[in-house]
Amino acid sequence: MHVAVNTRFLLPGGHLEGIGRFTFETLRHLVAQHPEVTFHFLFDRGYDARYIFGPNVVPHVLGPPARHPFLYVAWFEGAVALWLARHRPAAFLSPDGFTTLSTSVPRVTVLHDLAFEHFPLDVDLLTRKYYHFFTPRFARASAQLVAVSEATKADIVQTYGIAPAKISVAYNAPADWFRPLPEAAQAEVRQRFSQGQPYFLFVGALQPRKNLANLLRAFDRFKAAAGPGAAPAQLLIVGRKAWKAGPILDAYQQMHHQTAVHFTGRVADEELAGLYAAALATVYVPYFEGFGIPIVEAQASGCPVLTSSVSSMPEVAGSGGALLADPLDVASITAGLARLWQEPALRPQLVARGYENLSRFSWACSAEVLWQALRKATGE
Repeated sequence: MHVAVNTRFLLPGGHLEGIGRFTFETLRHLVAQHPEVTFHFLFDRGYDARYIFGPNVVPHVLGPPARHPFLYVAWFEGAVALWLARHRPAAFLSPDGFTTLSTSVPRVTVLHDLAFEHFPLDVDLLTRKYYHFFTPRFARASAQLVAVSEATKADIVQTYGIAPAKISVAYNAPADWFRPLPEAAQAEVRQRFSQGQPYFLFVGALQPRKNLANLLRAFDRFKAAAGPGAAPAQLLIVGRKAWKAGPILDAYQQMHHQTAVHFTGRVADEELAGLYAAALATVYVPYFEGFGIPIVEAQASGCPVLTSSVSSMPEVAGSGGALLADPLDVASITAGLARLWQEPALRPQLVARGYENLSRFSWACSAEVLWQALRKATGE
């Protein structure tokens, strides 16, 4: 059996973010679990050898590099469609939400979220037009769909009218390197990143949906309301500046406690693991999310979590696994910060519930979900 796979998010030498991490981890397990299958990895640029997970992986580089709506069309409807027509694999698996309409090869497509349908102004006009035109067509043309949460599955059903039986759910999972640290190691992390002070941690790209402007306002209110007792508290923002970050930076400029906020940019995986483990709590309050992997990364690191009460986040956090706040209500986020700061007995309770919650998430299990979707798509 030959399966073609869209691997354009396996970037050479780059840090893998959400979709890239999902692609890496599920394919790594899928290749190992099914040595009898030949997987044809379709890259849109040069690739790292570390992505060739086994002898049953055959890499192909198809141009042009697809990082713009016009180039999406050229790659998926041109280069990929032509490759599929020539080689006729049993199926085409796409882990990043895009596929091709120009083939009769059965397609399995992973949809991570439909945020653009609900918050269209969060993306630029051309990208928005591409998403609105192609995504519902991709969903209907695919033999099987995979969502990354039950919330995303329900959104696909409601928004596009797709039959629930056509959609499986494959969760994200934390990587192996997220784990608790001894207190001495935690102190070293704090010394390096927060002048030795306790800190709240945000992890994610700086873009509108992550709701950083409200988090900054809430942290400013928390510092003011708690008075001198909250003086040591810091806020670390870990992630790259993505798109439409202007309102985030405006909110930062309006803060009274700017000096307590630190933008680290991207950090290496090892540093990120340490930052979670040494944090007072992870604060992750987007107003919409397909999954929300920082929640489970924090839980695996023994870090309490404050997250949003909407979208997929309560599902991912698990019952009692996190404090919940209304992401559109600054006062609600502020109250969550205050509880984490003022109730030290609460934090170990959240950590214990977080550990219990982690048993629900496994990359090996998610790879198996993809495999069963492929089997359904090919009629095996």
